[in-house]
Amino acid sequence: MKNKDKRNKFTNLTESHETAAWADIESVFDETNVSIPSERATREAKEWVDDENQK
Repeated sequence: MKNKDKRNKFTNLTESHETAAWADIESVFDETNVSIPSERATREAKEWVDDENQK
């Protein structure tokens, strides 16, 4: 198998974070399929970043 063939074999693989337990998705943009986190998830992420930046 050529190198180019090996690379093409994996180009269609993507991870789906839509069903991940940590995702806490509130909605998804129709055109871009970008997920929008819930307000709680956004707040927790901000708190985590603020705590990490204090260290």
